[in-house]
Order: sequence, then C-alpha cells, then structure tokens
Amino acid sequence: MALDSTAREANVRDSIKKYFVDNIHTIEKIQVTFDKSLTTPKIQGTEVDRWITVIFGEMILDTFSSFSLEIFCCTKKDSEGFKLAQLRDKVVGYLIDTNQTDCMARIPLYRSSASEAWSLLGAMVVQIDLESPVVEAEDGTKFKSIALRLRWGVVC
Repeated sequence: MALDSTAREANVRDSIKKYFVDNIHTIEKIQVTFDKSLTTPKIQGTEVDRWITVIFGEMILDTFSSFSLEIFCCTKKDSEGFKLAQLRDKVVGYLIDTNQTDCMARIPLYRSSASEAWSLLGAMVVQIDLESPVVEAEDGTKFKSIALRLRWGVVC
C-alpha cells in the first residue's frame, strides 16, 4: 500500500526546500544550502559572507506528525557579530507569523513532483525549540543554530 501524500518524507523535504529558497534566497538574496556542512558557499567562484544551512533531522510519523530541522545562520568578515544578528532576525522573521494568534508560521506542504505541477496539501506549523549562542569557528565564521520542529496532520 502506498503512503498518503501527507505522510511522504519526500514531500516534506521538498516543501521545506521550496519555502527557504522562495523566501530566504529569492526574496532576501541570501544563499541557502541543505544538509551540508558549514563550508562557505561560492557563487561564480567567490565566497559569500552570509548564508544559512538547513540540516534535516528526524521525521516522526503519526496522525499529528513532526519533522525536526536545524538552521545554521552563518557569517564571515563579521568581527562584532552584527551581520549575524541581522541574518538571524531575517530568518526568524520567516519562522514566526504575528498575524496568527499563536505567532507560529506555517510552511505550505505540497505534493511534489519532478514532472507535474505541485499541489498544495496543507501546512506545517513551525515551532522554534532552541536557539544557540554565537559560536566562532577557527576560520572566523560566526554561526548560531535555530532548532525547529514542524508539525502537521497526516492521513495514516
């Protein structure tokens, strides 16, 4: 028996990627990488000085499912961490929604396809679990992580 579209991890991952690419990369012009280390991304051979890395975590399948992920906000050439604070604020701005009574953002959940138009299935509620302090790597990269949990109803 095939999984319902709301229970498919591929749909969840594709929906998360779409959300961050559409908002952080396209609107804010910030580089986004997925499931990679904190290595500085390059655009046409030039290293960027701010980016986010999204690391996918575990999926717990239930009638009210959850998916964990961690977002690393990273900057270089940022001696006082001001660029990192600005980057963090932009990212968190997409993880909360002050128009909702619970202030939790919703990430649209799609049935994704490589050959057909995507169809909207519902939405995943964003819950921020934990935010780390600022850490500085040996190469001068400053970063902080934001741990999230996404929750949505699943047809089992």
